[in-house]
Amino acid sequence: MRAKGIGRGQGVDRREASLGIDLGTSGVKVALVDAEGMVLAAAAHPFAVRSPRPGWAETPPAQWAVAARAAVAEVLSTCPDVQVIAVGIDGQMHGVVLVCGATPVRDAILWPDSRADAELALWRAVPEAVLATLANPLTAGMAGPVLAWLARHEPGTIAAADTMVAPKDWLRMQLVPGEPVTDPSDASATLLWDVVAQDWSAPVVAAAGIEVRLLPRVWPSSAPVGTLAPAEARSWGLPVGVPVSVGCGDAAATLVGVGPGPDQLIVTVGTGIQVISPGTEPRADAIPRHHTFASATGDYYAMVAPMNGGLALARVRAMVGAGWAELYGSLDSDPRAVRSAVFLPYFAAERLPRSVAAGSAGWNGLGLDSGRHTLLRSALESVAFLTRRAVATLPASAVAELRLVGGGTRDRRFQQLLADVLGRPVRRCRVENVTALGAARLGWAAHGHEVTGAGMELEDALVPSETFDYGPRFDRFQQLTEELAG
Repeated sequence: MRAKGIGRGQGVDRREASLGIDLGTSGVKVALVDAEGMVLAAAAHPFAVRSPRPGWAETPPAQWAVAARAAVAEVLSTCPDVQVIAVGIDGQMHGVVLVCGATPVRDAILWPDSRADAELALWRAVPEAVLATLANPLTAGMAGPVLAWLARHEPGTIAAADTMVAPKDWLRMQLVPGEPVTDPSDASATLLWDVVAQDWSAPVVAAAGIEVRLLPRVWPSSAPVGTLAPAEARSWGLPVGVPVSVGCGDAAATLVGVGPGPDQLIVTVGTGIQVISPGTEPRADAIPRHHTFASATGDYYAMVAPMNGGLALARVRAMVGAGWAELYGSLDSDPRAVRSAVFLPYFAAERLPRSVAAGSAGWNGLGLDSGRHTLLRSALESVAFLTRRAVATLPASAVAELRLVGGGTRDRRFQQLLADVLGRPVRRCRVENVTALGAARLGWAAHGHEVTGAGMELEDALVPSETFDYGPRFDRFQQLTEELAG
Protein backbone atom coordinates (compact mmCIF):
# COMPACT_ATOMS: atom_id res chain seq x y z
CA MET A 1 0.00 0.00 0.00
CA ARG A 2 1.22 3.49 -0.77
CA ALA A 3 0.17 7.05 0.01
CA LYS A 4 0.82 9.88 -2.42
CA GLY A 5 1.94 13.40 -1.68
CA ILE A 6 1.76 13.32 2.14
CA GLY A 7 4.29 15.40 4.07
CA ARG A 8 7.81 15.39 2.69
CA GLY A 9 8.23 14.19 -0.86
CA GLN A 10 5.12 15.78 -2.39
CA GLY A 11 4.16 13.94 -5.56
CA VAL A 12 6.17 10.86 -4.57
CA ASP A 13 4.62 7.57 -3.52
CA ARG A 14 5.34 6.77 0.12
CA ARG A 15 5.12 3.29 1.59
CA GLU A 16 2.53 2.90 4.34
CA ALA A 17 3.56 1.31 7.63
CA SER A 18 2.40 0.73 11.16
CA LEU A 19 4.68 1.75 14.03
CA GLY A 20 5.01 -0.97 16.70
CA ILE A 21 6.26 0.02 20.16
CA ASP A 22 7.41 -2.79 22.47
CA LEU A 23 7.98 -1.55 26.05
CA GLY A 24 10.21 -4.13 27.73
CA THR A 25 11.57 -4.34 31.25
CA SER A 26 14.99 -2.86 30.52
CA GLY A 27 14.48 -1.22 27.12
CA VAL A 28 12.05 -0.27 24.40
CA LYS A 29 12.03 -1.56 20.82
CA VAL A 30 10.30 0.14 17.93
CA ALA A 31 9.62 -1.32 14.48
CA LEU A 32 8.10 0.00 11.26
CA VAL A 33 6.05 -2.77 9.61
CA ASP A 34 4.33 -2.67 6.23
CA ALA A 35 0.98 -4.25 5.36
CA GLU A 36 2.65 -7.54 4.34
CA GLY A 37 4.34 -7.89 7.73
CA MET A 38 7.83 -6.86 6.57
CA VAL A 39 9.92 -5.03 9.17
CA LEU A 40 11.26 -1.96 7.36
CA ALA A 41 13.32 -0.56 10.24
CA ALA A 42 13.82 -1.17 13.96
CA ALA A 43 15.55 0.56 16.86
CA ALA A 44 16.06 -0.10 20.57
CA HIS A 45 16.89 2.14 23.52
CA PRO A 46 17.64 0.92 27.07
CA PHE A 47 16.65 2.22 30.49
CA ALA A 48 17.45 1.15 34.03
CA VAL A 49 15.50 -0.89 36.57
CA ARG A 50 16.02 0.42 40.10
CA SER A 51 16.10 -1.74 43.23
CA PRO A 52 15.94 0.73 46.16
CA ARG A 53 15.50 -2.18 48.59
CA PRO A 54 16.23 -5.91 48.33
CA GLY A 55 13.54 -7.62 46.27
CA TRP A 56 12.16 -4.37 44.85
CA ALA A 57 12.06 -3.48 41.15
CA GLU A 58 10.98 -0.02 40.01
CA THR A 59 11.34 2.37 37.08
CA PRO A 60 10.24 6.00 36.74
CA PRO A 61 7.76 5.89 33.82
CA ALA A 62 9.29 9.08 32.40
CA GLN A 63 12.31 6.97 31.41
CA TRP A 64 10.05 4.83 29.22
CA ALA A 65 8.82 7.90 27.35
CA VAL A 66 12.35 9.24 26.81
CA ALA A 67 13.55 5.88 25.44
CA ALA A 68 10.44 5.40 23.29
CA ARG A 69 10.69 8.87 21.73
CA ALA A 70 14.36 8.29 20.94
CA ALA A 71 13.64 4.92 19.30
CA VAL A 72 10.71 6.33 17.30
CA ALA A 73 12.85 9.24 16.07
CA GLU A 74 15.57 6.79 15.02
CA VAL A 75 13.34 4.55 12.92
CA LEU A 76 11.59 7.53 11.31
CA SER A 77 14.93 9.07 10.36
CA THR A 78 16.02 5.87 8.63
CA CYS A 79 12.82 5.62 6.57
CA PRO A 80 11.92 9.12 5.30
CA ASP A 81 9.90 7.59 2.46
CA VAL A 82 7.56 5.73 4.84
CA GLN A 83 4.17 7.11 5.85
CA VAL A 84 3.09 6.01 9.34
CA ILE A 85 -0.66 5.40 9.28
CA ALA A 86 -1.13 3.58 12.62
CA VAL A 87 0.56 2.88 15.96
CA GLY A 88 0.37 -0.35 17.95
CA ILE A 89 1.83 -0.94 21.40
CA ASP A 90 2.66 -3.71 23.83
CA GLY A 91 4.54 -3.88 27.11
CA GLN A 92 5.93 -5.79 30.03
CA MET A 93 3.20 -7.45 32.04
CA HIS A 94 2.09 -7.23 35.68
CA GLY A 95 3.53 -3.76 36.36
CA VAL A 96 1.63 -1.16 38.38
CA VAL A 97 1.56 2.50 37.36
CA LEU A 98 -0.65 4.61 39.62
CA VAL A 99 -1.69 7.82 37.90
CA CYS A 100 -3.53 11.05 38.61
CA GLY A 101 -4.77 11.94 35.15
CA ALA A 102 -1.77 10.86 33.09
CA THR A 103 0.82 11.77 35.74
CA PRO A 104 2.40 8.95 37.79
CA VAL A 105 2.08 9.48 41.54
CA ARG A 106 5.10 7.24 42.22
CA ASP A 107 7.60 5.11 40.32
CA ALA A 108 6.19 2.04 38.58
CA ILE A 109 6.48 -1.28 40.43
CA LEU A 110 7.52 -4.06 38.04
CA TRP A 111 6.99 -7.81 37.69
CA PRO A 112 10.30 -8.95 39.30
CA ASP A 113 9.27 -7.16 42.52
CA SER A 114 8.61 -9.44 45.50
CA ARG A 115 7.65 -6.97 48.23
CA ALA A 116 3.99 -8.07 48.25
CA ASP A 117 4.64 -11.67 49.32
CA ALA A 118 2.82 -11.21 52.66
CA GLU A 119 -0.25 -9.81 50.87
CA LEU A 120 -0.82 -13.17 49.15
CA ALA A 121 -2.42 -14.28 52.42
CA LEU A 122 -5.42 -12.13 51.44
CA TRP A 123 -5.87 -14.28 48.33
CA ARG A 124 -5.41 -17.54 50.23
CA ALA A 125 -8.28 -16.53 52.53
CA VAL A 126 -10.68 -16.29 49.56
CA PRO A 127 -13.02 -19.30 49.14
CA GLU A 128 -11.44 -21.89 46.86
CA ALA A 129 -14.25 -21.75 44.31
CA VAL A 130 -13.70 -18.00 43.87
CA LEU A 131 -9.92 -18.28 43.83
CA ALA A 132 -10.18 -20.95 41.12
CA THR A 133 -11.80 -18.45 38.74
CA LEU A 134 -8.51 -16.54 38.60
CA ALA A 135 -6.92 -19.66 37.01
CA ASN A 136 -3.46 -18.42 37.97
CA PRO A 137 -0.94 -19.27 40.67
CA LEU A 138 -0.49 -16.66 43.38
CA THR A 139 2.48 -14.45 42.61
CA ALA A 140 3.71 -11.44 44.57
CA GLY A 141 4.79 -9.50 41.48
CA MET A 142 1.33 -9.32 39.95
CA ALA A 143 -0.64 -6.08 40.06
CA GLY A 144 -3.27 -7.22 42.57
CA PRO A 145 -0.88 -8.06 45.44
CA VAL A 146 1.18 -4.94 44.65
CA LEU A 147 -1.94 -2.78 44.96
CA ALA A 148 -2.78 -4.48 48.25
CA TRP A 149 0.78 -3.75 49.48
CA LEU A 150 0.45 -0.10 48.48
CA ALA A 151 -2.91 0.17 50.26
CA ARG A 152 -1.27 -1.14 53.42
CA HIS A 153 2.08 0.66 53.27
CA GLU A 154 1.47 3.76 51.12
CA PRO A 155 -2.13 4.84 51.68
CA GLY A 156 -1.24 8.39 50.67
CA THR A 157 -0.11 7.14 47.27
CA ILE A 158 -3.41 5.31 46.79
CA ALA A 159 -5.38 8.40 47.82
CA ALA A 160 -3.49 10.54 45.31
CA ALA A 161 -4.21 8.19 42.40
CA ASP A 162 -7.19 8.07 40.08
CA THR A 163 -6.41 4.78 38.37
CA MET A 164 -3.95 1.92 38.06
CA VAL A 165 -2.70 1.11 34.56
CA ALA A 166 -0.19 -1.34 33.09
CA PRO A 167 3.14 0.00 31.75
CA LYS A 168 2.07 -0.05 28.08
CA ASP A 169 -1.14 1.78 29.00
CA TRP A 170 0.79 4.64 30.57
CA LEU A 171 3.08 4.94 27.56
CA ARG A 172 0.08 4.86 25.21
CA MET A 173 -1.45 7.73 27.19
CA GLN A 174 1.57 9.84 26.19
CA LEU A 175 0.41 9.36 22.60
CA VAL A 176 -3.35 9.62 23.16
CA PRO A 177 -4.27 11.27 26.48
CA GLY A 178 -7.72 10.54 27.83
CA GLU A 179 -9.53 7.88 29.80
CA PRO A 180 -7.11 5.29 31.20
CA VAL A 181 -8.01 1.86 29.81
CA THR A 182 -6.31 -1.50 29.63
CA ASP A 183 -6.87 -4.67 27.62
CA PRO A 184 -7.81 -8.27 28.53
CA SER A 185 -4.23 -9.59 28.24
CA ASP A 186 -2.95 -7.24 30.96
CA ALA A 187 -6.15 -7.40 33.03
CA SER A 188 -5.98 -11.21 33.14
CA ALA A 189 -2.43 -10.99 34.52
CA THR A 190 -3.33 -9.07 37.70
CA LEU A 191 -4.78 -11.80 39.98
CA LEU A 192 -7.94 -9.67 39.94
CA TRP A 193 -9.51 -11.08 36.74
CA ASP A 194 -12.15 -13.81 36.52
CA VAL A 195 -11.21 -15.86 33.43
CA VAL A 196 -14.65 -17.52 33.39
CA ALA A 197 -16.70 -14.30 33.56
CA GLN A 198 -13.96 -12.38 31.68
CA ASP A 199 -14.30 -9.40 34.01
CA TRP A 200 -12.82 -8.02 37.20
CA SER A 201 -13.52 -10.36 40.12
CA ALA A 202 -15.55 -8.32 42.60
CA PRO A 203 -15.09 -10.84 45.48
CA VAL A 204 -11.30 -10.92 45.08
CA VAL A 205 -11.03 -7.15 44.71
CA ALA A 206 -13.02 -6.70 47.92
CA ALA A 207 -11.07 -9.36 49.84
CA ALA A 208 -7.77 -7.73 48.85
CA GLY A 209 -8.93 -4.33 50.09
CA ILE A 210 -8.47 -2.71 46.68
CA GLU A 211 -10.59 0.29 45.75
CA VAL A 212 -12.71 -0.50 42.68
CA ARG A 213 -12.16 3.03 41.35
CA LEU A 214 -8.51 2.13 40.65
CA LEU A 215 -9.40 -0.53 38.08
CA PRO A 216 -9.54 0.75 34.49
CA ARG A 217 -12.09 -0.17 31.88
CA VAL A 218 -11.06 -3.06 29.63
CA TRP A 219 -11.11 -2.64 25.84
CA PRO A 220 -10.08 -5.07 23.07
CA SER A 221 -6.36 -5.06 22.33
CA SER A 222 -6.76 -4.17 18.66
CA ALA A 223 -9.38 -1.46 19.20
CA PRO A 224 -8.35 2.13 18.40
CA VAL A 225 -8.16 4.04 21.66
CA GLY A 226 -8.06 7.32 19.75
CA THR A 227 -6.01 9.28 17.25
CA LEU A 228 -2.98 11.52 17.54
CA ALA A 229 -3.90 15.13 18.25
CA PRO A 230 -1.68 17.94 16.86
CA ALA A 231 0.29 18.46 20.09
CA GLU A 232 1.16 14.77 20.56
CA ALA A 233 1.81 14.32 16.84
CA ARG A 234 4.39 17.14 16.90
CA SER A 235 5.93 15.77 20.11
CA TRP A 236 6.42 12.29 18.62
CA GLY A 237 7.19 13.37 15.06
CA LEU A 238 4.14 11.50 13.72
CA PRO A 239 1.23 12.52 11.49
CA VAL A 240 -1.92 14.04 12.99
CA GLY A 241 -4.93 11.73 13.08
CA VAL A 242 -3.03 8.43 13.21
CA PRO A 243 -5.03 5.77 15.13
CA VAL A 244 -3.39 4.09 18.14
CA SER A 245 -4.39 0.63 19.35
CA VAL A 246 -5.20 -0.17 22.97
CA GLY A 247 -2.35 -2.71 22.83
CA CYS A 248 -1.54 -5.79 24.88
CA GLY A 249 1.01 -7.52 27.10
CA ASP A 250 4.32 -8.54 25.57
CA ALA A 251 3.61 -12.29 25.52
CA ALA A 252 0.31 -11.70 23.72
CA ALA A 253 2.10 -9.45 21.20
CA THR A 254 4.67 -12.19 20.61
CA LEU A 255 1.86 -14.56 19.64
CA VAL A 256 0.44 -11.98 17.23
CA GLY A 257 3.90 -11.57 15.72
CA VAL A 258 4.67 -15.28 15.41
CA GLY A 259 1.23 -16.32 14.20
CA PRO A 260 1.56 -19.83 15.69
CA GLY A 261 -0.35 -22.85 14.55
CA PRO A 262 -2.01 -25.37 16.89
CA ASP A 263 0.03 -27.60 19.19
CA GLN A 264 3.08 -25.35 19.29
CA LEU A 265 5.26 -24.09 22.10
CA ILE A 266 6.89 -20.67 21.80
CA VAL A 267 10.05 -20.01 23.83
CA THR A 268 11.18 -16.42 24.37
CA VAL A 269 14.37 -15.53 26.21
CA GLY A 270 14.64 -11.89 27.19
CA THR A 271 15.00 -10.39 30.67
CA GLY A 272 12.83 -13.30 31.74
CA ILE A 273 11.88 -16.52 29.96
CA GLN A 274 8.43 -17.11 28.50
CA VAL A 275 7.23 -20.54 27.38
CA ILE A 276 3.82 -20.14 25.77
CA SER A 277 1.20 -22.67 24.69
CA PRO A 278 -1.41 -20.86 22.54
CA GLY A 279 -5.09 -21.73 22.29
CA THR A 280 -5.73 -22.79 25.90
CA GLU A 281 -9.32 -23.08 27.08
CA PRO A 282 -9.98 -20.67 29.99
CA ARG A 283 -11.48 -22.55 32.91
CA ALA A 284 -11.50 -22.34 36.66
CA ASP A 285 -8.56 -24.13 38.27
CA ALA A 286 -8.05 -24.35 42.02
CA ILE A 287 -4.46 -25.64 41.74
CA PRO A 288 -3.05 -24.06 38.56
CA ARG A 289 0.32 -25.33 37.33
CA HIS A 290 0.67 -22.55 34.77
CA HIS A 291 -0.64 -19.08 34.01
CA THR A 292 -3.77 -18.66 31.91
CA PHE A 293 -3.85 -15.25 30.23
CA ALA A 294 -6.04 -13.63 27.59
CA SER A 295 -4.50 -13.20 24.15
CA ALA A 296 -4.77 -10.14 21.93
CA THR A 297 -7.10 -11.93 19.53
CA GLY A 298 -9.91 -13.13 21.80
CA ASP A 299 -8.73 -16.50 23.09
CA TYR A 300 -6.40 -17.54 25.93
CA TYR A 301 -2.92 -19.04 26.21
CA ALA A 302 -1.04 -20.98 28.86
CA MET A 303 2.36 -19.73 29.98
CA VAL A 304 5.15 -20.51 32.39
CA ALA A 305 7.51 -17.57 32.74
CA PRO A 306 10.73 -18.14 34.69
CA MET A 307 11.91 -14.73 35.83
CA ASN A 308 15.65 -15.35 35.78
CA GLY A 309 16.61 -15.45 32.10
CA GLY A 310 18.62 -12.59 30.63
CA LEU A 311 18.28 -10.90 34.02
CA ALA A 312 20.44 -13.61 35.60
CA LEU A 313 22.89 -13.72 32.69
CA ALA A 314 23.39 -9.95 32.93
CA ARG A 315 24.13 -10.21 36.66
CA VAL A 316 26.65 -13.02 36.10
CA ARG A 317 28.33 -11.05 33.31
CA ALA A 318 28.61 -8.02 35.60
CA MET A 319 30.09 -10.05 38.45
CA VAL A 320 32.60 -11.87 36.26
CA GLY A 321 33.36 -8.85 34.08
CA ALA A 322 32.53 -10.66 30.84
CA GLY A 323 30.97 -9.44 27.61
CA TRP A 324 28.21 -11.20 25.73
CA ALA A 325 30.72 -12.64 23.27
CA GLU A 326 32.71 -14.30 26.04
CA LEU A 327 29.52 -15.53 27.70
CA TYR A 328 28.29 -17.36 24.60
CA GLY A 329 31.86 -18.31 23.71
CA SER A 330 31.93 -20.43 26.87
CA LEU A 331 29.66 -22.86 24.99
CA ASP A 332 32.59 -23.68 22.71
CA SER A 333 34.22 -25.50 25.62
CA ASP A 334 33.62 -29.18 26.35
CA PRO A 335 30.57 -29.47 28.67
CA ARG A 336 32.49 -32.14 30.61
CA ALA A 337 34.92 -29.44 31.75
CA VAL A 338 32.17 -27.93 33.93
CA ARG A 339 32.22 -31.20 35.92
CA SER A 340 29.77 -31.01 38.82
CA ALA A 341 29.27 -27.22 38.79
CA VAL A 342 25.65 -26.10 38.72
CA PHE A 343 24.44 -22.51 38.79
CA LEU A 344 21.17 -21.56 40.51
CA PRO A 345 20.05 -18.32 38.83
CA TYR A 346 17.54 -17.09 41.40
CA PHE A 347 18.48 -13.43 41.74
CA ALA A 348 14.77 -12.61 41.44
CA ALA A 349 12.02 -14.68 43.03
CA GLU A 350 10.86 -17.62 40.94
CA ARG A 351 7.21 -18.60 40.85
CA LEU A 352 6.59 -21.66 38.67
CA PRO A 353 6.52 -24.58 38.83
CA ARG A 354 7.65 -23.99 42.45
CA SER A 355 8.25 -20.77 44.34
CA VAL A 356 11.90 -19.91 45.05
CA ALA A 357 12.80 -16.86 47.11
CA ALA A 358 14.71 -13.95 45.65
CA GLY A 359 18.37 -13.78 46.61
CA SER A 360 18.93 -17.54 46.26
CA ALA A 361 21.39 -17.37 43.37
CA GLY A 362 24.77 -19.05 43.51
CA TRP A 363 27.06 -21.78 42.26
CA ASN A 364 27.18 -25.29 43.64
CA GLY A 365 29.95 -27.81 43.07
CA LEU A 366 32.84 -25.49 42.20
CA GLY A 367 36.32 -26.95 42.52
CA LEU A 368 39.94 -25.84 42.35
CA ASP A 369 39.85 -26.33 38.60
CA SER A 370 36.77 -24.14 38.08
CA GLY A 371 37.48 -21.08 35.96
CA ARG A 372 35.64 -18.28 34.22
CA HIS A 373 34.33 -20.60 31.51
CA THR A 374 32.78 -22.78 34.23
CA LEU A 375 30.94 -19.81 35.76
CA LEU A 376 29.71 -18.55 32.40
CA ARG A 377 28.76 -21.86 30.83
CA SER A 378 26.91 -23.06 33.93
CA ALA A 379 24.93 -19.78 33.92
CA LEU A 380 23.78 -20.44 30.34
CA GLU A 381 22.96 -24.03 31.23
CA SER A 382 20.78 -22.81 34.11
CA VAL A 383 18.63 -20.80 31.68
CA ALA A 384 18.21 -23.92 29.53
CA PHE A 385 17.31 -25.94 32.65
CA LEU A 386 14.69 -23.35 33.69
CA THR A 387 13.25 -23.57 30.18
CA ARG A 388 13.06 -27.37 30.42
CA ARG A 389 11.22 -27.12 33.75
CA ALA A 390 8.76 -24.66 32.20
CA VAL A 391 8.12 -26.81 29.12
CA ALA A 392 7.35 -29.85 31.27
CA THR A 393 4.67 -27.89 33.14
CA LEU A 394 2.58 -26.87 30.12
CA PRO A 395 -0.36 -28.74 28.52
CA ALA A 396 1.38 -29.03 25.13
CA SER A 397 4.67 -30.24 26.63
CA ALA A 398 4.89 -33.19 24.20
CA VAL A 399 5.11 -31.11 21.01
CA ALA A 400 7.84 -32.35 18.68
CA GLU A 401 9.51 -29.03 17.90
CA LEU A 402 9.86 -25.70 19.70
CA ARG A 403 9.82 -22.19 18.20
CA LEU A 404 12.44 -19.77 19.54
CA VAL A 405 12.07 -15.98 19.53
CA GLY A 406 13.76 -13.09 21.29
CA GLY A 407 17.26 -11.65 21.30
CA GLY A 408 18.38 -14.14 23.93
CA THR A 409 18.01 -17.01 21.46
CA ARG A 410 20.04 -15.41 18.66
CA ASP A 411 23.31 -17.29 19.26
CA ARG A 412 23.34 -20.65 17.44
CA ARG A 413 25.42 -22.25 20.19
CA PHE A 414 22.78 -21.38 22.75
CA GLN A 415 20.07 -22.69 20.42
CA GLN A 416 22.00 -25.97 20.27
CA LEU A 417 22.23 -26.04 24.07
CA LEU A 418 18.44 -25.64 24.27
CA ALA A 419 17.95 -28.48 21.77
CA ASP A 420 20.32 -30.72 23.75
CA VAL A 421 18.78 -29.93 27.16
CA LEU A 422 15.17 -30.10 25.91
CA GLY A 423 15.82 -33.23 23.88
CA ARG A 424 13.94 -32.07 20.80
CA PRO A 425 14.51 -29.89 17.73
CA VAL A 426 14.30 -26.10 17.99
CA ARG A 427 13.74 -23.56 15.20
CA ARG A 428 14.19 -19.84 15.61
CA CYS A 429 12.03 -17.19 13.95
CA ARG A 430 14.17 -15.10 11.62
CA VAL A 431 12.57 -11.77 12.56
CA GLU A 432 14.56 -10.17 15.36
CA ASN A 433 11.75 -7.99 16.72
CA VAL A 434 8.82 -10.40 16.83
CA THR A 435 7.09 -8.68 19.77
CA ALA A 436 7.35 -5.22 18.19
CA LEU A 437 6.06 -6.81 14.96
CA GLY A 438 3.03 -8.07 16.89
CA ALA A 439 2.44 -4.57 18.29
CA ALA A 440 2.63 -3.12 14.78
CA ARG A 441 0.07 -5.66 13.56
CA LEU A 442 -2.28 -4.39 16.28
CA GLY A 443 -1.73 -0.93 14.82
CA TRP A 444 -2.81 -2.22 11.42
CA ALA A 445 -5.91 -3.68 13.10
CA ALA A 446 -6.68 -0.30 14.69
CA HIS A 447 -6.51 1.13 11.18
CA GLY A 448 -9.15 -1.35 10.05
CA HIS A 449 -7.04 -4.21 8.72
CA GLU A 450 -7.41 -7.81 9.90
CA VAL A 451 -4.75 -9.06 12.31
CA THR A 452 -3.30 -11.90 10.28
CA GLY A 453 -1.93 -15.10 11.71
CA ALA A 454 0.68 -15.38 8.99
CA GLY A 455 3.39 -17.83 9.93
CA MET A 456 6.92 -16.64 10.59
CA GLU A 457 9.90 -17.49 8.40
CA LEU A 458 12.07 -19.91 10.37
CA GLU A 459 15.75 -20.74 10.48
CA ASP A 460 16.88 -24.31 9.90
CA ALA A 461 16.07 -26.65 12.76
CA LEU A 462 18.75 -27.66 15.23
CA VAL A 463 18.37 -31.20 16.53
CA PRO A 464 19.79 -32.64 19.76
CA SER A 465 23.45 -33.49 19.22
CA GLU A 466 23.51 -36.42 21.66
CA THR A 467 27.24 -35.79 22.29
CA PHE A 468 26.63 -35.08 25.97
CA ASP A 469 23.89 -36.25 28.33
CA TYR A 470 22.60 -33.26 30.31
CA GLY A 471 20.19 -35.48 32.23
CA PRO A 472 22.30 -35.94 35.39
CA ARG A 473 23.24 -32.26 35.51
CA PHE A 474 19.60 -31.24 35.05
CA ASP A 475 18.56 -33.68 37.80
CA ARG A 476 21.11 -32.03 40.10
CA PHE A 477 19.71 -28.61 39.17
CA GLN A 478 16.22 -29.90 39.96
CA GLN A 479 17.32 -31.31 43.32
CA LEU A 480 19.04 -28.10 44.40
CA THR A 481 16.08 -26.01 43.25
CA GLU A 482 13.62 -28.17 45.18
CA GLU A 483 15.77 -27.77 48.29
CA LEU A 484 15.53 -23.99 47.91
CA ALA A 485 11.76 -24.25 47.36
CA GLY A 486 11.49 -26.14 50.63
